[in-house]
Amino acid sequence: MIVVAGRPELAQARDALLGSVAVVMTMGALHDGHAELIRTAVRSADSVLVTIFVNPLQFGAGEDLDRYPRTLEADLAVCEREGATVVFTPAPEVIYPGGPPVVRVTAGPLGEVLEGASRPGHFDGVLTVVLKLLQLTRPHVALFGHKDAQQLAGIRRMVRDLDLQVDVVGVPTVREPDGLALSSRNRFLSPEQRASALVLSRALQSRDVGAGRALVAAEPGVELDYLARVDSTTFTNHPDGDLLVVAARVGTTRLIDNLALADTATTPDRKR
Repeated sequence: MIVVAGRPELAQARDALLGSVAVVMTMGALHDGHAELIRTAVRSADSVLVTIFVNPLQFGAGEDLDRYPRTLEADLAVCEREGATVVFTPAPEVIYPGGPPVVRVTAGPLGEVLEGASRPGHFDGVLTVVLKLLQLTRPHVALFGHKDAQQLAGIRRMVRDLDLQVDVVGVPTVREPDGLALSSRNRFLSPEQRASALVLSRALQSRDVGAGRALVAAEPGVELDYLARVDSTTFTNHPDGDLLVVAARVGTTRLIDNLALADTATTPDRKR
């Protein structure tokens, strides 16, 4: 496995890759959900390029950019164990050499609802860095997790609207045996808060917006942001939507989750 941090080194490593190339973009603090992305990538392409970059552009004022876990040594061990070919670990000045970019991708209406409404500018920052990393890594396939369903929908729309030559593949959410969706932010939860966080998956499993909201409201220490039934491509509210989405703050930790309501919406989640 080759680890590179600069643009010239990445270009050299990428040019040396033969056959099809898959990219897995992460912000580090890798868990088994990320490992599943890499494993799926290994099955999907001849070479796998993993990026580890905490993107400041997608964090708003007062969000947890400085607090976000950085565990590079452990992350590299996961990448090597799962079969990554190249790992790109740039500093912010490598991705944004002139400082914050003046020209950015806009997520449009998709970036203004639900997660986008709660975190203004978040999806613009996500799509901007994804586009830059696609340009730098030049993959044939890019893999993203279903847990970040609105992000995945935005990336797919960007690829379609901007005629990007990459196949975007969604990978099922990986859950703990008790149903908690894996997240790098789970490490911030105390044992009591982790137990409370299970209400998110229970609310989704109710498959009813009203019942789910009632479950979350009754759970001490959990503050609901939204729980809605939406169309999985536009993320607009729809009574017959094919996706339930939820976001809540457990203590000071913000968590998201979702559940497909139609067999054609996503592949079923996987338990560890």
